[in-house]
Amino acid sequence: MDLALKGKQAVITGGSVGIGLAVAEALAAEGVHVALIARDGARAAQRAAEIGAAHGVQAIGIGADVSRADDVTRALAEIEQAFGGADILISNAGTGSNETIMEASDEKWQYYWDLHVMGAVRMSRGLIPAMRRRGGGAILITSSICAKQPLVYEPIYNTTKAALMMFSKCLANEVIPDNIRVNCINPGLVLTPDWRKTASQLTADSAQTADQYLDDIAKKNAPIGRFASPEELAQFYVFMSSERASYCVGSAYYVDGGWLNVVA
Repeated sequence: MDLALKGKQAVITGGSVGIGLAVAEALAAEGVHVALIARDGARAAQRAAEIGAAHGVQAIGIGADVSRADDVTRALAEIEQAFGGADILISNAGTGSNETIMEASDEKWQYYWDLHVMGAVRMSRGLIPAMRRRGGGAILITSSICAKQPLVYEPIYNTTKAALMMFSKCLANEVIPDNIRVNCINPGLVLTPDWRKTASQLTADSAQTADQYLDDIAKKNAPIGRFASPEELAQFYVFMSSERASYCVGSAYYVDGGWLNVVA
C-alpha cells in the first residue's frame, strides 16, 4: 500500500529511543523527513544522522526537555528554520512513575503533568499554525493502556496519561475543520529499554533472569503472550499518520495484544 507520505515532514518527541525512535525510523523508510526531539541532544543528533544516511531523508536531532516551556519554544524555532513547520506531530515524550498518592510530592505531580500533558499541549499549539498553512496534518498523542486500566504502582502516570486522552479528543474536535486529524494511541506491553532496565533492577537479587521476568509479565497480562517490539508498534503510527487513515479522528486506539480487560 502506498501511504503517500514521501516528502512529508514529521516531528517526534521522545524520538531518540524506544517507541519514538522506532516511529522515526518507520516514517523515514516511507520517505518522511524527521525531527527527533529528546533531552539528550547528542543522542538525538546521532540517531538522526543514522536515519538520514539509511533512508536518504533530511533528519535532524534537537536537544530539548518538553516539560520546560522555554525548551519547547527553542525546539519549535529550530523546526521552523529547518522544515518551515511540520505535517505530522508524534507527541511521544514520557516515562513511567513509581509512587503512592499519599507519599508523592507536589513537585513530582507537577513534573509529570508538564512532561506528559503540557509537552503535548505546547508542541501541538506550536505546530498547528504551519499545518493550517499546509492544508492539514496529523497529530498522534502517545498515551497508554494505563489511562483506562491503571497499574497500582504509578498513579501519577495513570492520571496524566488519562488526561492526554481527553486532551487529544478536545484538540481533535477543535482542529478537524482545518483538516488536521488528532488521535490517541494507547500501547500495552512494548519492549522498550525502560522495561529492560526495570526488569534488570527487579531481578538483580533473585534467581529469575530479566528475560524470564519479562516473559512472565507478558504471559500473565497479555492474551497474545508476549511484548510488542517498538518496530511492530511503529507500523501502526505510520498508517495513522497517513491519509489512508483519513476517517480516523478523535479516537483512542489500544495496541495492547488483548491486555485491556473491557470493551473500549
